[in-house]
Amino acid sequence: EGVGNTPLVRLNRLVGPEDATVYAKCEFMNPGGSVKDRLALHILENAVREGSLKPGGHIVENTSGNTGAAIALWAAVRGYRCTFTIPDKMSSEKVNTLKAMGAEVVICPTNVPAESPESYYETAKRIARETPGSYYLNQYHNPQNIEAHYHSTGREIWEDTGGKIDVLVAGIGTGGTMSGAGKYLKEKKPDIQNIAVDPIGSVFYSLFKTGKLSTPHVYKVEGIGEDMACGALNLEVIDDIIQVDDRQSFLMARQLARKEGLFAGGSAGAAAHAAVQVARRVGKNKNVVVILPDGGKSYISKFYSDEWMIDNGLMRLSETFGTIADVMSAKPDREVVSTTVDRNVGDAIGLLKEHGVSQIPVYDNAGNAVGMLHEVDLLDALLEGRATKNDPVSSVMHSLEGVVTKDASI
Repeated sequence: EGVGNTPLVRLNRLVGPEDATVYAKCEFMNPGGSVKDRLALHILENAVREGSLKPGGHIVENTSGNTGAAIALWAAVRGYRCTFTIPDKMSSEKVNTLKAMGAEVVICPTNVPAESPESYYETAKRIARETPGSYYLNQYHNPQNIEAHYHSTGREIWEDTGGKIDVLVAGIGTGGTMSGAGKYLKEKKPDIQNIAVDPIGSVFYSLFKTGKLSTPHVYKVEGIGEDMACGALNLEVIDDIIQVDDRQSFLMARQLARKEGLFAGGSAGAAAHAAVQVARRVGKNKNVVVILPDGGKSYISKFYSDEWMIDNGLMRLSETFGTIADVMSAKPDREVVSTTVDRNVGDAIGLLKEHGVSQIPVYDNAGNAVGMLHEVDLLDALLEGRATKNDPVSSVMHSLEGVVTKDASI
């Protein structure tokens, strides 16, 4: 009963005053943590009513994690067993969530063709064939996936916006969310634009633009895109597809968390990246709704980790840490304590004491930085008799070992 009726939250800081208004539909607030709760509830309840899922039966499905969590939650309540196949690129948080709810998890290689016996699709089909009393959801090709979103997601968006929606933006994985919600909204308002979001490496963009499948390649964002055509994707309700890459998806997800307080997943970042572009293009006095499919807790060890982002070449150090300008702006006193080459060691010691610092830059008479004077070097020189308080600081200073700009990363 907790599935659905998720809130729409207006984005305030990621869009400008001349852009369209963007509302994010927060699907991570479903009980299982994602939009997939909708299809699991709809398909499994129907299966029980129709008798295709018997009491005490065994549910089998291929999943990127969220559908599995939704099924496992339902199975825990209803008393069913479940087994899931999942690609090896998915986060450990997702795998452990499935196991925590009592599911058996089979890890399969990501970088194999969909038709390979090793793929998570074909492995799920084999397990279903070999397991007595099993029920295979087949979310990628099940038309009930579309029905679930037609009857819930699309209707909610229409009602919660009062029909004042101009563009729907959603990622496509199985395709069910966009196909169902988009169909409902088109029926209500034919001039609504349905914009799908597809990661580079997936086949959907090429299929939509050319009618042909491109050669898929591995990408890191989870839950959207695919390496095969899906029966749950109706391209006819889509007006355009925007491609995004991993870096755009993950950086926008991090921005959603830091600037909007929406702790969402990578596919949400992909959709939000596209939605912000669309909002800029269509301009003010228009309303855009973007679907955020899942939450950020499943990705703590991945793109919410600075180290993981840097190790995977998706973020530079300057995007991780502050800059020299940040340090300077945080100083209560913006002045940099310094001395000049013609001042003596005694004066320099007085400056260090007065300002409570351990090193100061040294300038020549033309105002150019020429060296650094360190407290430890002053002390050593005095103790070893290499300098007196009356000697010029140039006799104990070090040459500059590189200069950075205010924009340099800490």
